[in-house]
Amino acid sequence: MLTLPNDHPARGAALHAQLPDSGPGRIVRHIAEALPAIADRLAEGLLTGDPAEIVGDNESGDAQKALDVGAHHHMLKALAGCGVRHVLSEEAEEVVTLDPEGAFDVAMDPIDGSGSIGICALLGMLFVIYPAGDGRFLRPGTEAVGAGYACFGHSVDFAWSLGDGVHIATLDRRAGDFRVTAEHIRLKPTTSMIAVNASNERHWAPGLKTYASDMRAGKDGPLGKNYNMRWLAAAVGDLHRIMLKGGAFLYPQDGRKGYEQGRLRLAYEAIPIAYMVEQAGGRATDGRRRILELVPDTPHGFCPLIFGSTEEVETIESYVAEHG
Repeated sequence: MLTLPNDHPARGAALHAQLPDSGPGRIVRHIAEALPAIADRLAEGLLTGDPAEIVGDNESGDAQKALDVGAHHHMLKALAGCGVRHVLSEEAEEVVTLDPEGAFDVAMDPIDGSGSIGICALLGMLFVIYPAGDGRFLRPGTEAVGAGYACFGHSVDFAWSLGDGVHIATLDRRAGDFRVTAEHIRLKPTTSMIAVNASNERHWAPGLKTYASDMRAGKDGPLGKNYNMRWLAAAVGDLHRIMLKGGAFLYPQDGRKGYEQGRLRLAYEAIPIAYMVEQAGGRATDGRRRILELVPDTPHGFCPLIFGSTEEVETIESYVAEHG
């Protein structure tokens, strides 16, 4: 491995030393332990097969790739035996019952950003933990007791919260464990960094169009500052960058068929993201309402999502309120 002049032995407490082997902490540990195998398969790319091969369709008719389905089954095995009763996954139409006596439910997106599988782009996974319920997952994020995400990039980073703030760890392959690299992450309330797919602006409602126009006007416009745009096409990647560097993310509903209610899944994308963002002192909304107070109409239902630095999200909400 390349060694840089300022390198030193790996630092940071082992993740296992930071988490209890019981309750939601045990679930987080099992999820973390499952991540290196996914990272290793991603690292092989096309050498041993095609992880982007289309193998089916999910509940909404989106194409499922081999890695989507493989990661789904891999995570189910990881969650077995750690007190999980029900699992809702993007890659399964029906809720899976793992342990009828389990004390917790988990909703997850096993591979976020799967449109980029096979091209060496950043991918991730998302999860949220609830006390065990009726298995329908028609419940608000305010009931969650933990959440987290993973990013598979040039490092394998894992972030989690059990209601005590957001903590981040990086995989140390030499040690065979994650090492904690940041604790109690706090988002700056202001930002000039926006993650948005600007090509969809023409389909947006008037308020968001006005915000986008004023944003592009920079310091000479109504918002009085210059902005920079970033868009990774994987919500987890944008979330991770915002956690580390600040910013705001915008994926609203729009006028296209199938996008009228947004395109991110409330139960296992928007809610875990919102949980993490709020734990870091940020804000997450659908443009008018707090994400964690929304209840999915169906387990796989969609919603718009705006999250990040509090003042910028509130600014966006003010445009929606004023202009519709």
